Amino acid sequence: MKTTSVLIHSLCVPCCNYCRYCLLSWNGKVEGADWNRSVNLAERFMNELRDQQPEIKRSFSFGYSMEHPDLKGAIRTLRRLGGPTADFLQCDGMKMRNDTECIVLMGMLHDEGIKQLNYTLYGLSDYHDRFAGRKGDFELNLRMMQAAKASQLPFTTGIPLTAENIHEVDDLVKILQDNGSEKVFLTIPHEEGRGKLLRDVRLDMEGFLELSVETQKLLNRTLYRTERDWLRDSEPIHDTHRMVLIALRADNIDAYESRDVMSIIREIEELDENYYSSFPSFQELAKIYGEPKGEKLYHIRDLYYHYRTQYAQDHDVQVYDVTDERQSGSRRF
Repeated sequence: MKTTSVLIHSLCVPCCNYCRYCLLSWNGKVEGADWNRSVNLAERFMNELRDQQPEIKRSFSFGYSMEHPDLKGAIRTLRRLGGPTADFLQCDGMKMRNDTECIVLMGMLHDEGIKQLNYTLYGLSDYHDRFAGRKGDFELNLRMMQAAKASQLPFTTGIPLTAENIHEVDDLVKILQDNGSEKVFLTIPHEEGRGKLLRDVRLDMEGFLELSVETQKLLNRTLYRTERDWLRDSEPIHDTHRMVLIALRADNIDAYESRDVMSIIREIEELDENYYSSFPSFQELAKIYGEPKGEKLYHIRDLYYHYRTQYAQDHDVQVYDVTDERQSGSRRF
């Protein structure tokens, strides 16, 4: 297993939503380290990586949302450090703004060189607002889209599909396209973070076929398939590369500041090896937990996570979860 990239992030900015589907399980408490300390430490770590392991890709990001109190300055910091959101801004969980305030925001983003925005919609107005945990969030997204169009900022939109919202998706796609979305992506929610709360409403093939033929084409059916199809056709998962995530948190920043980056990377790599060695392979788990006639739709890695979760419950596996992006961990690919 080869570490090919390192992402350093700090969850130091609150989110204005409380979505049912949240990778980071946002609960109103900021767990990231102080912004200035995070930036200073990230810069030192990235310089050490550049000098010692120049072949490893490195970047810096922040969350829980992009609603940084000095967003212009934050974008410039990301650009200097090589952050993924220096060019691409995820607009979920932003604070409420009226039309004029949205135009001012989008004008600033345009001037700062942001190349693309993205929005996530969970359904039509009432359903989306309930899902996002904030009244008026649907209309806020539309206001920001209109302001983005006026500022000539391209944007895309994503719709996570569930058995609950499927009957609203055709109409929602049309609304998003009419409002200028360059592309609409349909996805199937994963079970990580608060995604586990959506297990009972995971979409199956019967529900998916309720969509119009044109809307169905917006879901990448190579990536999202039924459990039955994955079990019948999938090749073994043979990951060879790893991304290491260094999460700068209020409870680890003191310790991390006294260490060099390579020692932290080695520590996380050990956690990664320990985590995956605690579970059987995907193929072995599928023999135990797989439903050969299962019609629910999954990404293959989410299905693997689903099986690992079941195995952990059945065998009382107590292991540090490297897939929990609120803490330092890893991603294999």
